[in-house]
Amino acid sequence: MFVCPSAEHPYSHLIDTLKDGRIKFFNPQKLNDPRYDKLPLSIRILLEAAVRNCDGFYTKKEDVQNLLDWQQQQNKAEVPFSPARILLQDFTGIPAMVDLAAMRDAVAKHGVDPSLVNPKCPTDLIVDHSLQIDYSKWCGMAQTRVKVPLVPHPPGLRPEEAHSVEASGVRVVKLPAVTLQPPLGRPPASVQQIENTPLLCPFHLKPLDVFLLLPFSPPSTEQWCSKAFKNVNVVPPDVGAVHQVNMEYLSRVVQVCDGFIYPDSVVGTDSHTTMINGLGILGWGVGGIESEAVMLGQPVSLTLPQVVGCKLVGNINPLTTSIDIVLGITKHLRQAGIAGKFVEFFGPGVSQLSAPDRTTIANMCPEYNATVSFFPVDQVTLKHFKKTNFTQEKLELLESYMKAVKLFRSYEDPSEDPEYSEVIEINLSSMVPYVSGPKRPQDRVAVSNMKEDFQSCLDEKVGFKGFHISKEKQETRIPFLHCGQEYQLAHGSVVIAAVISCTNNCNPSVMLTAGLLAKKAVEAGLVVKPYIRTSLAPGSGMVTHYLSTSGVLPYFSQLGFEVIGYGCATCVGNTAPLPEGVVDAIKQGDLVACGVLSGNRHFEGRLCDCVRANYLASPPLVVAYAIAGTVGIDFEKEPLGVTSEGKEVYLHDIWPSREEVQQIEEDTVISSIFKDLRGRMEKGNTFWNNIDCPDSVLFPWDHKSTYIRSPCFFSKLVKVPPPQSIECAHALLFLGDKVTTDHISPAGSIARVSAAAKYLLSKRLTPREFNSYGARRGNDAVMTRGTFASIKLQNRFIGKSGPKTLHIPSGQTLDVFEAAERYQRDGIPLIILAGKDYGSGNSRDWVAKGPYLLGVRAVIAESFEKLHKNQLVGMGIMPLEFLPGQNADSLELSGKERFTIVLPDSLSPRQQLTVKTSQGKSFLVTALFDTDMDVIFFQHGGLLRYVARTLL
Repeated sequence: MFVCPSAEHPYSHLIDTLKDGRIKFFNPQKLNDPRYDKLPLSIRILLEAAVRNCDGFYTKKEDVQNLLDWQQQQNKAEVPFSPARILLQDFTGIPAMVDLAAMRDAVAKHGVDPSLVNPKCPTDLIVDHSLQIDYSKWCGMAQTRVKVPLVPHPPGLRPEEAHSVEASGVRVVKLPAVTLQPPLGRPPASVQQIENTPLLCPFHLKPLDVFLLLPFSPPSTEQWCSKAFKNVNVVPPDVGAVHQVNMEYLSRVVQVCDGFIYPDSVVGTDSHTTMINGLGILGWGVGGIESEAVMLGQPVSLTLPQVVGCKLVGNINPLTTSIDIVLGITKHLRQAGIAGKFVEFFGPGVSQLSAPDRTTIANMCPEYNATVSFFPVDQVTLKHFKKTNFTQEKLELLESYMKAVKLFRSYEDPSEDPEYSEVIEINLSSMVPYVSGPKRPQDRVAVSNMKEDFQSCLDEKVGFKGFHISKEKQETRIPFLHCGQEYQLAHGSVVIAAVISCTNNCNPSVMLTAGLLAKKAVEAGLVVKPYIRTSLAPGSGMVTHYLSTSGVLPYFSQLGFEVIGYGCATCVGNTAPLPEGVVDAIKQGDLVACGVLSGNRHFEGRLCDCVRANYLASPPLVVAYAIAGTVGIDFEKEPLGVTSEGKEVYLHDIWPSREEVQQIEEDTVISSIFKDLRGRMEKGNTFWNNIDCPDSVLFPWDHKSTYIRSPCFFSKLVKVPPPQSIECAHALLFLGDKVTTDHISPAGSIARVSAAAKYLLSKRLTPREFNSYGARRGNDAVMTRGTFASIKLQNRFIGKSGPKTLHIPSGQTLDVFEAAERYQRDGIPLIILAGKDYGSGNSRDWVAKGPYLLGVRAVIAESFEKLHKNQLVGMGIMPLEFLPGQNADSLELSGKERFTIVLPDSLSPRQQLTVKTSQGKSFLVTALFDTDMDVIFFQHGGLLRYVARTLL
């Protein structure tokens, strides 16, 4: 929380005023230091925060000096950063709140006031990731899509009670899951009635034969948090996706508190928090552990970063969308090797990008491994905020302040350009339509080369691009029946096409381009084959509003892209089950079927186990590939489809012009939409508002719950931390390169044959009631069992993919959890051996919590993704890096040895440690602790235990 500075503040002489002295601010220009004018604007924001929060403890005057001396101190000095607010989405936000609730219990047992465990920094929790598409099917030849809920029997309900719950159409669970909300009158009593009853969708657009699945969270851990904790604001379900809400409602560019104005800034529990950088707001993703530290008053500690200046020049091609620019910039910056650096955009080309274009580019920042992708505020930013809920007075204050502290840019004036660590120039005129895949976002493919590239993927050996399909099997075609009609599937057939929320639904231009393309396609007589699993998940009601107002939404629907609700769906593996005939055909022909989505995550098997090739594409291209039904098409030479009259229609025949899109955008994306969002956010929805919420300082745990339970992070908490040396440890896993957070952290549905399933069955739940790992993220017993449960995990102990490992003492092959449980029962500590880029991918706190609860004490790898490395430290797990040129193979490690790591009494950052094996070998590793605080967190067994001990 911002605390008004006293007269003793070391930088009180920098206080300046605006608005006739009514508004105060710290003006770094009054330092009269010429270095300030040369600093990148993102570093100026860090400097202002250090000046304002300088307390001599967390933030010191030497930190301010290090920031001023950025040119010399980059990559050397450690500096603190206290953001203005915290952003939580429910997947990681709920575990964070559960941890704080458990911490309250722990300190209360030691006689400490539990209300001291309280967020000190304003925290917004957005309930959005809980959306799940349970079931979807086509009914008859009319091609009306019906969403049917799979309502589980809540645990402990008698059969007759369960029947009444099913009849009501409401899912009763403990944590955010999916609720069927019929908008009209009484809920239907049966599936048959659902299929025969046209309903209105909640935003009252037009009658549709469709049910909308909405995220919902009874009996509301979130609502208890908003009451019990100070500074916690919960955004209810059915408002919008986290990043959309952050930009449309929560973002302020500047904050005004206690008469002081200062830059808005945020860290969030989602790697794509960087989306906000497009509006001139500094922010990035952190793990749930780090966010909890900030909530509890600790600044984020970061090595003063290098700042890469990305100079944009040239004019944008009329056929190029912002997604094409995103993928182009992603490829350029990924190749430039900018991991862990700030990227700041400048140059005349920036002025051509609208604010939504900029946020779309900034959203992909994690895909090229930068920390932020920052667009300083300019006139385009102000023009954007005129359409939101900013008053003219607020806009004038914003502009006056930003200019006073030199945080306002004119991209056309090169004299304002700061000095950067390096400059990368990108010509926007070179951008052409691209997609990305089939397995990684950095593997960009020009649409004009897509057919040829997919063919090469079939030919190549299995790897990041290849599937190794023999020549004689590449022409395989498998017939199948769907709704009484015969179709065929081949390699490259599209079976999933999803326009989803996270990457680009914030961008009206690409969404309206897709809508206009759908309109022109329908008018031309084109259709989408009914077996393709199509869906439209807008980022917020604002998107639905302008799609409806512009008149394109009905055409989306006619092609099968119906609104399923607001929140993450396909991108996190919550796709509806594919039709049985499709699945059987794929398996029969061992086909490389394809998914096409306008998201940012598409690793193999993530969308659906049987869909091996997935491509990221702009929304209009998702629609185009859905119509074509295959990725093996050359849009320039082959028709997109053939009408019932036999007329060939090409993509260029129905692609809308940039001018046409811009005109509709100007006419429909208006300020009233933002006012509507504010009203829905403040009003909530009926289900949400009617939830009973206990009024208590301590959370009333339900010990019978399989959704929420108190985690054991604080068990046996003592005031003095125990020794941390690791003796005679076994390797739980022996992994290779590119182990992602998808391989480590539980995500998606819970497989019926898994350790988590065995646990839920022991609680007398049926497989139909398992739900997803996301819904059960507040239950550490489920999440620990789901850690390393990915079917794509390549464990060298086993030799094939799957969630298994070798229990070395017995020689048995077990589920990873079962092996870890046996090791813990025998008092044997565990480590993990891995290769390069360990922990790349999404930011998820369970990616570190899970291994910690499995008993993992250290991970020895060739290299780590920085964000994941920080999460390991935050949970008290040592990230140890092989010395350059060394790895497990070069050291001739089998992984079956026992490992001893002796720590010195005085451990320092980046210290080299000796690892001894039971075979008599020893080798050096580097302990990847960046700061003294990292060492302290590790020595206390993680950040949570450290904070709890400070309260004791």
